[in-house]
Amino acid sequence: MIDKEKIEAAVRMLLEGIGEDVEREGLLETPSRIARMCEEIYGGLYESAAEHLSKQFSVDNNEMVIEKDITFYSTCEHHLLPFYGKAHIAYIPNGKVVGLSKLARTVDVYARRPQIQEKMTSQVADALEESLNPGGVMVMIEAEHTCMTMRGIKKPGSKTVTTVARGAFKDDFELQKMFMQMVKG
Repeated sequence: MIDKEKIEAAVRMLLEGIGEDVEREGLLETPSRIARMCEEIYGGLYESAAEHLSKQFSVDNNEMVIEKDITFYSTCEHHLLPFYGKAHIAYIPNGKVVGLSKLARTVDVYARRPQIQEKMTSQVADALEESLNPGGVMVMIEAEHTCMTMRGIKKPGSKTVTTVARGAFKDDFELQKMFMQMVKG
């Protein structure tokens, strides 16, 4: 679990390192605020997507299920700066579906940890494959990375798009096209 004392000590050292006075009024409680914030934004490290995807319902059809525009916030593991955007998920049931909120919770499990977008996209697809054994899965994530927009190259508004296609989606370009049209439409 999160070690609040270590986080507080590290924040004090960071503030001192950039030349701040850790005793000034505005910064006195900052280390404890940051420690509490870390519990929230890195809580996915201590969650399992399989737990959220375990509650399933039987279905007779095998038509594509899409949940799109799932807002998420994550942290770039290279710079510890936020990246945020939308995830879009499709799967073809194999006799079982999950509640739609469970797809959003799955995204949150992986978003709420230091992460790279490419890995997060695969992790969401892997979790769905392992828990649902669907006929196919497709995940697309579109995100803006503040490590690119507020530092370095400084290109605000640029988006990174990653996709993973598995099962029926992998080689069926018509199915991929249908997914893309539904996500964009």
